[in-house]
Amino acid sequence: MRPSIGDDQRRARLQLRQFPAPGPRPADSPVALAGTLAGFHATTSSTVHLSAWARDPRVRPGDLESALYDDRALVKQLAMRRTLFVLTRPLLAAAVGAIGARVAASERTNMLRELRRSPVSGTEAAVPDPEGWIAAASEAVLATLAAESLTTAQLRAALPEYDLSVDVHPGKTYGGAAPMLPRLLNHLSARGDIVRGDGAGSWNTARNTWTTMTSWLGTELPHATPDDGHAELVRCWLRTYGPGTEEDLVWWLGSTKTAVRKALSAVDAVEVALDSGDVGYLLPDDLDDVEPGPPRALLLPELDPTTMGYKKRDFYLGPHAAEIFDATGNGGQTAWWDGRIVGGWIRRPESSSVEVLLLEDVPAPARRALDLRAEELAAWLGEEKLVTGYPSPQTRRHR
Repeated sequence: MRPSIGDDQRRARLQLRQFPAPGPRPADSPVALAGTLAGFHATTSSTVHLSAWARDPRVRPGDLESALYDDRALVKQLAMRRTLFVLTRPLLAAAVGAIGARVAASERTNMLRELRRSPVSGTEAAVPDPEGWIAAASEAVLATLAAESLTTAQLRAALPEYDLSVDVHPGKTYGGAAPMLPRLLNHLSARGDIVRGDGAGSWNTARNTWTTMTSWLGTELPHATPDDGHAELVRCWLRTYGPGTEEDLVWWLGSTKTAVRKALSAVDAVEVALDSGDVGYLLPDDLDDVEPGPPRALLLPELDPTTMGYKKRDFYLGPHAAEIFDATGNGGQTAWWDGRIVGGWIRRPESSSVEVLLLEDVPAPARRALDLRAEELAAWLGEEKLVTGYPSPQTRRHR
């Protein structure tokens, strides 16, 4: 008979593992947090910093900038679900080994399709040798970036012979010119050949240069096989997010059931029964119940690792999916109490204040704690304009 893990216990684990209790922090807090969380989502630059602040309010933007660009202990990488993450070096190797080849192959297939069927802008003919173009352009990009770091725009200017666009869906209102060199950069990034290097903007609106992975790390990226990479990522995810379902892991990784099942076997994952009726998984040394901590108020940014950590979210999301997630599955800014989403929040640009937007009634202590958290976040942001890209349906109504 499978051990049972109820929703209360899942929420207790979520709070304990994903939001360590206040107390002494290591000097490398952003790096330690990124390792624990299996990475920060980095599609929106501000998410990285606000996700770290939510777990350690002493973290300042400069701490993350140092970890990313000075120490390079954290690295931006196109990884799970073809999403940009900030990963520790060990998890970087695992992600490239497990997911990189899959994402890179998909990017290459998409490029080949466009190059074969779409005419080059300004002409009536497609590229005569698409595979040859990809090979030659890749070689030119790698040689150029081995000499200096460049932004995408600078790289396009440096390689005009490869800076071509193709006319996608010519004659259609939804068609247009599609530049191919930026697509090639995503392909090379997923493969682990190049990486986003120094930031060219503020922490809130970072734009990055490109460089080779080896020159950025100062050494070769360790090789991880797809099986070993999957096992490492699944082990890390279960340690922090478990219990979770096979469906959770397939979705979070952007991988296959076959790969996830093999990884679950490799880490000796144990089946547990969840309140939803689903089969969940835990690591074999993590079957004992954890002691629930006191309720905590949390304000999380859009695309936070916790909000986006699961496919099946009812145990912490309840009935609020339509208010928090947009039509493509992106989670917006959220307010939490005692391990559950109870609303969202918004930054008022005219006053720089942060306002909590509740979706349900909460106890008076919860309301006070959330309002205090909002004041703390507003103070942390100061006069910095908060740049976001994935507002929830709830916050869109309050803009």
